[in-house]
Amino acid sequence: MKKIFSLFVALFVLVAVSYAQKGVMKFAKETHDFGKVEQGKPVTHVFEFKNTGTDPVVINDAQASCGCTKPTFSREPVLPGKSGSISATYNAASAGQFTKTVTVTSNAESGSVVLYLKGEVVPQKEAATAAAPATAPTAKDKKKTSR
Repeated sequence: MKKIFSLFVALFVLVAVSYAQKGVMKFAKETHDFGKVEQGKPVTHVFEFKNTGTDPVVINDAQASCGCTKPTFSREPVLPGKSGSISATYNAASAGQFTKTVTVTSNAESGSVVLYLKGEVVPQKEAATAAAPATAPTAKDKKKTSR
């Protein structure tokens, strides 16, 4: 009987410890929309997160959904209450809409988080037009010089 009781107590302690709060990665946002991106020019976004848990968070890996996206991160532990970041660079080689993912694996409570990059790759001329706002004619342009 004592053995069964001891086994029960050991199991209870193990379950209680496993449910204790670990590190928690709280991202400001998990999706970034680049909008229109010029073809051939890589674009980068930095995903910021805060450790809202009680234990340090260590990022084990960050895997992109394809070879056109390269994530970078620090292997240093992010202490409770501190912030960390994961940078993702997308190489805008092919024209058209894109949605790419970066799966972040860590020792945090959720285990893994999926971050999203999206936008549209456009030819260079179209990107320049989208970036430069249309300017209205000024009073000086409207003034006629007649003498």
